[in-house]
Amino acid sequence: MAQPIPFPKAEPARRPVLEAPSRSRGFLRQYELVDRVKSYQPDADEDALNKAYVFATVKHGAQKRHSGDPYYAHPVAVAGLLTELKMDQATIIAGLLHDTVEDTDATVDEIRDLFGDEVADLVDGVTKLPRMSGDGPRLQQAENFQKFILATTKDIRVLLVKLADRLHNMRTIDFMPKPESRIRIARETLEIYAPLARRVGLSIFASELEDHAFRVLNPEAYEAIVLRLDEILSDDHANLDRIQTDIDTVMFARGVRGELRGRMKRPYSIWRKLENKSISFKDLGDVFAYRLIVSTVEECYRALGAAHQQWAALSERFKDYISVPKPNGYRSLHTTFLGPGNRRVELQIRTHEMEDIAERGVAAHWKYKNQAYGFDAEAARADGLDAESELRAFADMLKHGAEPEEFLEHAKLQMYRDSVFVFTPKGRLVKLPAGSTPLDFAYAVHTEIGDTTVGAKINNVERPLRTQLENGDVVEVLRGPRPAAQSNWEGLAVTGRARSAIRRLTRSAERGEFIAIGERLIEHALRRIGLEPDEVNQEEMAERAGHENVADLAEAIGRGRMTTADMLHKAFPGIDDPARASAAGDAEAAPSLVAGDHLTPGVTLHLAECCSPLPGDRIIGVLLPERGIEVHVIDCARLADYEDQADRWIDLRWKPRGENEGEVMAVGRIHVTTANRRGALATLCKTVSDAQGNIINIKTLKRTADFFDFEFDIEVEDSRRLTQIVAAMRALSVVDAADRIRGDIGAD
Repeated sequence: MAQPIPFPKAEPARRPVLEAPSRSRGFLRQYELVDRVKSYQPDADEDALNKAYVFATVKHGAQKRHSGDPYYAHPVAVAGLLTELKMDQATIIAGLLHDTVEDTDATVDEIRDLFGDEVADLVDGVTKLPRMSGDGPRLQQAENFQKFILATTKDIRVLLVKLADRLHNMRTIDFMPKPESRIRIARETLEIYAPLARRVGLSIFASELEDHAFRVLNPEAYEAIVLRLDEILSDDHANLDRIQTDIDTVMFARGVRGELRGRMKRPYSIWRKLENKSISFKDLGDVFAYRLIVSTVEECYRALGAAHQQWAALSERFKDYISVPKPNGYRSLHTTFLGPGNRRVELQIRTHEMEDIAERGVAAHWKYKNQAYGFDAEAARADGLDAESELRAFADMLKHGAEPEEFLEHAKLQMYRDSVFVFTPKGRLVKLPAGSTPLDFAYAVHTEIGDTTVGAKINNVERPLRTQLENGDVVEVLRGPRPAAQSNWEGLAVTGRARSAIRRLTRSAERGEFIAIGERLIEHALRRIGLEPDEVNQEEMAERAGHENVADLAEAIGRGRMTTADMLHKAFPGIDDPARASAAGDAEAAPSLVAGDHLTPGVTLHLAECCSPLPGDRIIGVLLPERGIEVHVIDCARLADYEDQADRWIDLRWKPRGENEGEVMAVGRIHVTTANRRGALATLCKTVSDAQGNIINIKTLKRTADFFDFEFDIEVEDSRRLTQIVAAMRALSVVDAADRIRGDIGAD
């Protein structure tokens, strides 16, 4: 057995504090920790482990925890938890040192010099960012989580150290004096760390984290469930023993040899089921379950057959996670049958290796390979676990520039969703959160595919992009020729990766469109003073106007941050800018753009609610700062508000009819007065449908003994279609009057 290394002579006064904790306090002694590591990693460096133990105790010195224990008891306990996972030497050392940079005068560089790059990077990964005076607690939490996830995607051991750290903190949370601090930490544990533990299959940590957090956040419910579980165990003990005996007998008779264990469902797991399924405690069918551990996969299926031959199985409760493992590598057979006394019995069947993976998840894959102790990624993937892919979705959000708080919220959503498994047309399996849509699928396959998505087929049938995917769906993405931002698509996606990518695409398209608007305005402004754009050194012009390049200048003008009059004044001092013709809509008096072609509706093109323009109406655009172009009908009264702001006017025209056939550009509103007659509304709706309109809203304005007044909001591709619908309504015998209304469409 290795002897503890001597403490530094430079600090003799601290010697009593650094002595190994007594057994009565339950702290791991220095040699006990080393022995634990050597039990599964015989070639571990004892000197390095001893040095790390002493370094942690020296650095934390006389610091105390809220419990009154010396602070170094915490990192020692964290290292002990990591030995239970059989983690490698570097991870154990990182567990010992994980708080030194944050809570002592130690630095990452110092740790790097003493213990090497591997340990230093792990410690840095779990170290929080320094608190900035202007940051609120929510922003600080989000930024720390972002840093932590980034480090975890580079080395999964960062996550395991952090989870061990959090588990020991939750075990001692009752010593924290402030209730609000306990609640904050418990909520963070339940929302972030327990789900992360489940993502990588670490159920022994996840279950305990959940129960500790549940006890803090809802103590009354926790105590009530624990009492009910005790009652069940006491009252039903004889029945539970009889069921176990019957299962043993059936398995033995059919040649299955294994270890049968009973297990009680955890309090938080029961609470989630009560909460989500709106059922009472007595309706729970799997409070108590049995787990059969056998030697081989073949025996798993033989045991399943034995159970199903003996008892009636509930088909909806059967799961084969051996054939299709969970994303975190969990494998097992789950079945529920009507056992002795017509009682529902849940049985899980797995091998010893599957049991180890079910408990320790990714940590079960640290083993010797090629005479070195480390993570066997190949074996992990063979067992169905790809730890990197489990965290890749979070990393993708970072790549797409998600803000820290936004990133944290999407990560929480991502972690709490169950999974759905779908296929590409070529048979590739894609795992997505439950509730995902074809847009999530497209971005999961590749960002470029998501950016160019225009539609999707599900099981060879074209379906809306809002359709929620189900297990086993075959999804084919329909793509356009180039990336296209759709302002409403973010609401159709549920994954952080898809939402972040859609926002990035929208921002990119928005900048491009504002630049395009600015370029047209610049060209028009130059021609107003008698210059052709290609005759002007526009880079020099941009510099004189205070911008680094033409694109930045064009964007500033397109966004309305600078007027063309200001640009001309700065770039060409002394040149007069002749007044522009005042006639709104004169094609020669304003730069021309095509609505729906150069500009994207909802991004830089916005249809004014005051006049509700439709394709086919004569239109004019007004440039609004930071919003883009607002489209008005040529005779809209509100245009008078901009009569003296010549630089804001932009001539617009719709795409030719053939280029946007079938596209819905806007919503038209119709006011209808109809006889108060049975079936009148049904007749009106059928008329709209027959005329190829789509009713999205109906509002009853007035009802008398003889008449109804309705307002219909109808999706149409152009004003001609709306005119046809109005005419068709007027032709009905039940209709007294029908007219198009301008203004405030969609404002209700």
